[in-house]
Order: sequence, then structure tokens, then C-alpha cells
Amino acid sequence: MRDLALIFVMALGAALGIGLAGALALRLLRHRSITVHVCVLLAVTVTAVVAGVVTVAQAMFLSRHDLQVVLLTVAAAAAVSLAIGWYFGRRLAAAAIWADQARERERRIEKGRRDLVAWVSHDLRTPLAGLRAMAEALEDRVVDDPTTVAEYHRRIRVQTDRMTRLVDDLFELSRINAGALRLSLTAVPLGEVVSDALAGAAPLAAARRIRLVAAESGWPTVLASEPELARVVGNLLLNAVRYTPDDGTVRVDAGREQDDAWLAVADTCGGIPEEDLPRLFDVAFRGEPARTPRSGTNGEGSGGLGLAIVRGLVEAHDGRVDVQNTTEGCRFVVRLPAATG
Repeated sequence: MRDLALIFVMALGAALGIGLAGALALRLLRHRSITVHVCVLLAVTVTAVVAGVVTVAQAMFLSRHDLQVVLLTVAAAAAVSLAIGWYFGRRLAAAAIWADQARERERRIEKGRRDLVAWVSHDLRTPLAGLRAMAEALEDRVVDDPTTVAEYHRRIRVQTDRMTRLVDDLFELSRINAGALRLSLTAVPLGEVVSDALAGAAPLAAARRIRLVAAESGWPTVLASEPELARVVGNLLLNAVRYTPDDGTVRVDAGREQDDAWLAVADTCGGIPEEDLPRLFDVAFRGEPARTPRSGTNGEGSGGLGLAIVRGLVEAHDGRVDVQNTTEGCRFVVRLPAATG
């Protein structure tokens, strides 16, 4: 019994020495990754066992051969334990990082939903208040001269069109997020889509003396759904026109690189703050403190949904969209699969 107690004390002392050294190492490495912590913890455990076995084996005066057998057995078990611990430590670290990123993404999406509800409520409440006031004025015959009545009718139509566009954007975004978007992919000449989009943006650009410049040739054919592609190009053009100062320029060009086609829309807005670039395609992000449409845009704000819809539609085509600052403004680049043949 006394010998067993002595063996226990010797093994405990060796293990405690290794444990203290491991605790110090973990403290020094407290800012390192989860993989490092798991590997150090496992190494401390295995080393403590090895130290205890070696200490006891030497105290038992084993023969050289028997001692080598014990050490080889312990070394084999230690190697297997360390290898398995390193492998699962990396998997645990990857899972922890993925879970943290998922939680951060969920928080960002939830914040985007709350902001979207608040901003869309504001964008709907403002025109609705105006519509109600004008309708009551017409109903009570507060205004009755033909010129004012006609102006009220025009304003009602403009505000109704604005709310219709906002509701259409919400419906499109809900289809994208719900995965209910069904694309009918065909070979679409990009030049024709851009030409139609330029015609749609021309009145707003002309009112602010903004030049719309498009390349004369080099337009590729892309594999896309034409209505959704037209929505992408139209949103990018209108976004560029809205945020370009008067007398500015919006330029559109395109090309092809191997199996991909690209479309670029560049403006002279003066650039976007670098910290805003990663969030530019987030739902309801507008990049400015004011939540009302900028002056000079004829109230055609999109509730911060235009670029989010662009990204959703482009990704649904297995493409991608990026933005970068240029000398005079910013440049949006859409890459889509090119049509073959």
C-alpha cells in the first residue's frame, strides 16, 4: 500500500509540474486562435501522462528493454492523441468562426430589416400625407381654379407613381430573398438593354444637365433573363444620375473577358466614403444621414432598395457586382456569364 501511495505521489508531482507549465503557456497564448488553445491543452494532458509514466517507470528500476517498451507505447499513444486533437481542434475553430460570422450576419440582416421598415414607413407616410391633403382640398373645393386643380392632379399622379415603384421594389426584393425568383435565361444583346435603359434615364438626366455617354461598339451578348437584366441596368443608371451633381457625366461601357461579360457604369459623384463601400448593396443603406430623397431627384427615391435589388438579381444570374472609387466618382461593374456561340 505504501508503494502504491509513493507511486501516486511521484506521478502526481510530475503531472502537476507539466500542468503548471501548460497553464502558463495558455495564459501567454490567450490571444491566439482556438486551434492553438486546443492543441496546447491536449499537449499538456498527453505530456502530463507521459511524464507520470516515465517517472514511475524509472523509479521501478525496470530493465532497459522494458523501459523502452513502456516509452514506445506511451509515445505511440501520445502521437495519435496529438494528431486527433490537432485535426478536431481545427474543425472546432472553423465551426466557431463560422458560427460567429453567422451570428454577425444575422444581426446585420435583422438590423437591415428594422431599418427597412422604418425608412419605408417614412417614405410612404410622407407622400400619403400629401395625397390626403390634396384630396381633401379638392373634395372641399378649397381650390377650384383649373390651373391649381390640374397641378394637384399632376402631383397626385407623381406621388402615386413613386409609391408604386417603392412597392414594386419591395415585392422584387421579397422574391429574391425568398428564393422565389425564376429566371428564363436566353442570349440577350447587352447593347439593346443599355439603349432602353438610357432612354428611360434621359428625362431625369436632361433636367439636371447630366450627360449620358455610352460606348458605340463592343457590346457583348450575355446569358440572362432580359426583364431582370433590364432592371439591373436601369437601377444602376438611375442611381448614378441621382447622385451625380448637375452638369456631371454618367458613362456606360462593356466588354468581354474569356467566359464572362462585364458592364460598367461610372459617374462623377465625387466618390463614396471607403467605410461605406462594403455596405453599399445592403438593404435600405443610403449612405447619407437624411432619409428623404436628395433634392433634384424628383422624389424618385427607392427606399435604399435599388442597389440591393441589383446585387440580388446579379447573383441570381451566377454573376457578381462590385464598386470602386475613381478619380471623379465611382464605378459599378457587373459581371455575368457570356452567351456562347
